[in-house]
Amino acid sequence: MHGFIQIPEGLPFEIIEHPYFQRLRRIKQLGLTHFVYPGALHTRFHHALGAMHLMQLALKTLCQKGHFISENEEQAALAAILLHDIGHGPFSHTLEHSILEGVNHEALTVAFMKKLNQEWNGALTLTIAMFEGTYHRPFFHQLVSSQLDMDRMDYLRRDCYFTGVVEGNISAERIIKMLDLHHDRLVVEAKGIYSIENFITSRRLMYWQVYLHKTTVSAEEMLIQTMRRAKQLSQSHTEIYLPEALAFFFKNPVVQADFDARPELIDLFAQIDDTDVWYALKRWQYHSDKVLSYLSKSLLNRTLASLSLQMEPHTEEAYALQMQRTMRNLDLNENEAGFLVIRGEISNAAYLPANDQILIKKKSGEVMDVAMASDLPNIAALSTVLKKYYLCYPKQLPL
Repeated sequence: MHGFIQIPEGLPFEIIEHPYFQRLRRIKQLGLTHFVYPGALHTRFHHALGAMHLMQLALKTLCQKGHFISENEEQAALAAILLHDIGHGPFSHTLEHSILEGVNHEALTVAFMKKLNQEWNGALTLTIAMFEGTYHRPFFHQLVSSQLDMDRMDYLRRDCYFTGVVEGNISAERIIKMLDLHHDRLVVEAKGIYSIENFITSRRLMYWQVYLHKTTVSAEEMLIQTMRRAKQLSQSHTEIYLPEALAFFFKNPVVQADFDARPELIDLFAQIDDTDVWYALKRWQYHSDKVLSYLSKSLLNRTLASLSLQMEPHTEEAYALQMQRTMRNLDLNENEAGFLVIRGEISNAAYLPANDQILIKKKSGEVMDVAMASDLPNIAALSTVLKKYYLCYPKQLPL
């Protein structure tokens, strides 16, 4: 995607050879979207290196425009973007709250960084400050996590390439060349506004066509319910195959405070990747529990559930009808059928300026939000959150 990527020498780039980082080679960037786009099989390792490459270009651009960035700041910023996704578990956001109890991947990323920082005698202290947004020069955090960060620029173009959804294509290099600073905050030169408009529009399109595609949502919901059922069975002392690391988190409710109090849990969590889940599914398809077996077989054979998507919440009558069909056709009770008939919602917000604006710097030096600076009315419209509601249920169930 980005050609040859040169990795700077010295600490923190020993990260790439660290066991924590190696797991990212086996974690998919797109989760289950390869159910829709079979070519979308790249990993977070690809994405992390690509995002770091874009960070290198951004820092070089800012230096060329007269902004001083020290060698320590450069190293820390590159390490921050390289590690920004290291806290993801298997299948990304899909299982983020299935394995753990309310612990998100950003918090785990910080936990990984702090553990590495102890190993390397404080080498990542500045990196952590940039990642958390506590460093006194806020543009470093913006480059890692904002409405216009290197993370989004890389995954949009990378996912566009691997899925073949050409509408998501963006000119990351063009946007980066237009970056500048105003009071140590990122701004975009006025002549780059059309690239920003394309970036925001492409993000909206990619979410509807790839990340929130109805087949993707169906597969993700089924995997979540599979893990919920497996977790419920393991906690009720039903015999069930579980990889060692996964078994610990299934049988022991783990919250953020546990990672802070017991650093060894980070090592245990680092052992879990997509391979563990796929192998578990292969074992679970033969389990005596009808729900676990049905869901596992369906995912392995790609017999995905139907998904009804609409602008308004589904009625109680529609939900009750699918529950009755599922209970009758699969000989399940109401509790069991509740793992197969699911109501939920998805939301798409291409640009959320409330707390994090994309600022355009005019030739006069005036700085304003992109929605104000753009002559396209749809940019302001894209800053609203659009919701859709789904009802997921086993397909081809007769009345």
